[in-house]
Amino acid sequence: MTALVHLPAALVLPTGVLPSAAVAYVHYLSFMVCFGALVLERRLIRPDPDRSVAITMVITDIVYGIAALLVLLSGILRVLHYGQGSSFYTENPLFWWKVGVYLTVGALSLYPTVTYILWALPLRRGELPKVSQSLATRLGWILNIELVGFATIPLLATLMARGVGLPG
Repeated sequence: MTALVHLPAALVLPTGVLPSAAVAYVHYLSFMVCFGALVLERRLIRPDPDRSVAITMVITDIVYGIAALLVLLSGILRVLHYGQGSSFYTENPLFWWKVGVYLTVGALSLYPTVTYILWALPLRRGELPKVSQSLATRLGWILNIELVGFATIPLLATLMARGVGLPG
């Protein structure tokens, strides 16, 4: 004899809730990882870093890149399949500002990323990368701008979620 398990009505989920929640979770978590990686990079950047700091910077930037890709992919999934419907997003200028800020931060991140990739070459040979004060300062400024950009994205998202910017 098989026992039937009856779930309380509160535990029964509408169709599609779990995939939608999973994609939203990946989106939010990836965003937080991006922000945390940028904070760590900003905290660690300095002239002539020691080996462990240089390696940490390279690894942190790899984590940042993977998380940024997950933000993008999960964001696309939310717009196309799991969000408010694509017109909710595409008809709102705040959405396009949000996308623009994301793309700007991504473009800015290319300079530090290429720099850290170039650090990996001497690190593999057991040498330290040459990081001048001016390079460290430049990277610090770029990271500051990226952090400000990333910090504006949730503001735009919360406004957008409340219908600000929608026509009519």
